[in-house]
Amino acid sequence: MDTEAQHTERDRSSRPSDSEQPSEPEGPEERSRSAFTGWIARWVPGGRITVTLLALLAFLLLLSTFVLQPFQIPSGSMERGLRIGDRVLVNKLAYRFGDGPRRGDVVVFDGTGLFGHGDYIKRVVGVGGDHVVCCDKEGRLRVNGQSVDESAFLHPGDRPSTVPFDVVVPDGTLFVLGDHRSASSDSRDHLGSPGGGMVPVDEVIGRADWIVWPFGHATHLDRPDAYARVPEAGEADGAGTADGVSGGTAGAALDGAAGGARRSEGADG
Repeated sequence: MDTEAQHTERDRSSRPSDSEQPSEPEGPEERSRSAFTGWIARWVPGGRITVTLLALLAFLLLLSTFVLQPFQIPSGSMERGLRIGDRVLVNKLAYRFGDGPRRGDVVVFDGTGLFGHGDYIKRVVGVGGDHVVCCDKEGRLRVNGQSVDESAFLHPGDRPSTVPFDVVVPDGTLFVLGDHRSASSDSRDHLGSPGGGMVPVDEVIGRADWIVWPFGHATHLDRPDAYARVPEAGEADGAGTADGVSGGTAGAALDGAAGGARRSEGADG
């Protein structure tokens, strides 16, 4: 009797209660996902390896288009910091959700119709409203009445400029110079051209933030402290007048290397 009772209790406990619902099987859903991936792999030459490579390529293309883009330095106009053959990564989101370019930033911009054809890389010296003058009694640039010591990044032996100028940067534009002043065609050389040598902020592709190649020269490009003490436009300096000048220095175009394609080099003097 005891044995029969024990069997009866086990039989009752093995039945599901009315409140319990059996869980839905997950097998068919998993099989459908696997079938879809397998279907693509069967139709694409190379199978899953090709699908993975195509997905990676699409990711890199989106990254290069909207976030980071590599460029190659084709000239010595930004030495000593950027040398011929260096690859830099340009942050294309740097100015999309906040302030625009700041003095001291190294920027890449489309110079078509401004400096020549193609993309250029220069350092921002003046932003909209700034009064930029060359030079003070010690041969230094003055921005809004403040002398700027650029010796930390200028090419050794170069002066801030051998061409005198006195300009007020229009709103929405930038006054840019190469660090190798004696080998750079920049805003100084186009003051008498349409646009006055100024670069519209809308033409800026992004900020050069890293040197990534060669590995021995890889570094982060920090904004120098030289411009930190420059007051905002109108706080300490009156407006100046733009003198049209013409230089005979070499150009400083930039070749883009995103996606394995090289952009055309800008006009060299």
